[in-house]
Amino acid sequence: MTSATRDAAPRTERELRYRRLRHAMHDASLDGLLAYAPAWRREHVHYLAGAGVRASFAFAYLPVAGDPVAFVAGSADAAAVAAAGWVADVRPLAGRDVAATIAAGRPARLGVAHLELLPAALLEPLRAGLDGVEIVSATRLMSLVELVKSPWEHDRVRAAAAVCDAGWEAFVACLRTGLAEYEVVAAVEAELRRGGAEDNFMLIASGGADVRGMTPPGPRRLGPGDMVRTELTPRLGGYYAQICRSAVLGRAGEGQRRSFALFAEALEAGLGAVRAGVTAHDVAVAQNDVFRRQGLGEYTTSRYTRVRGHGHGLHPDEAPPIVEGEETVLEAGAVVIVHPNTFTPLAGYHVLGDPVIVTPAGHEALLRTERRLWEVEP
Repeated sequence: MTSATRDAAPRTERELRYRRLRHAMHDASLDGLLAYAPAWRREHVHYLAGAGVRASFAFAYLPVAGDPVAFVAGSADAAAVAAAGWVADVRPLAGRDVAATIAAGRPARLGVAHLELLPAALLEPLRAGLDGVEIVSATRLMSLVELVKSPWEHDRVRAAAAVCDAGWEAFVACLRTGLAEYEVVAAVEAELRRGGAEDNFMLIASGGADVRGMTPPGPRRLGPGDMVRTELTPRLGGYYAQICRSAVLGRAGEGQRRSFALFAEALEAGLGAVRAGVTAHDVAVAQNDVFRRQGLGEYTTSRYTRVRGHGHGLHPDEAPPIVEGEETVLEAGAVVIVHPNTFTPLAGYHVLGDPVIVTPAGHEALLRTERRLWEVEP
């Protein structure tokens, strides 16, 4: 049995997804939903086709009634979609085929997920072939459907979270003075791959209180007293989970300890706010208020930080962003990571975060890694 066959979603998962998507389409007065997958955002096509794709472009089309169609570039993607068994009609992505197929159903209004990322070379033939059809963005519609995971998906995210724990263990184990950031990431990547991970999105930052954020790994070499931060996001069985932690080479200094205490309080406040029915705004406010009480409210703004968490699953950074003003309701079954990652003058940029499944009464924690400031022999 191949890994693709082993990880294939059951037919009941297909029917659940299509039912939820069509319900959302009905509410939005859409006659069809076209999912577009550029090379770096493939989650919508994966969700609809039941299989990951690897080429630069792909589409999957779901009419409000009738059978879906997939358009792929290359035999490998065609084989992957066919093997999943969700979409029987798999066609090469060429010319005006996409528009002609959709037009045959005579839709009045078409939603396109990732319409904002569709290049002119693909969008113009689509518009030309669908003259008279209203084309609107369905990115948020599809993202919100995907936010609430099924029990089958929860099992995949739990398995990915276990890989997060293993990745953090590998991260701590390899830290030593003189090691370059890229060597740290290489060691972690090798361990994750040995554990079955298919991919890993990872950021890192090392140094002192001057560190303002995380980046891809560079040549900087670790030194005594450095705080080494990482956002580690492996994928297993098609699903990502994320862990955010920070470690110190040697004994943590006073500023680093104070920073950790602040972030631990903010994380606990954010997790304490999570339950079905609250909004992403509510979870962000709970975290930000901890900083405000300490006179550090300016560091919760976009000048110093991006989000206080986000959804994830088929993509490492899914909707909704957990920020103030984001009124998306977190329903039971949603998967999000809560992380109050930001810069403060206490110890520079600090990261601490855990993924959870939203429940009616609160949340299910997905990691077993301790929430502490790790101290490592330099």
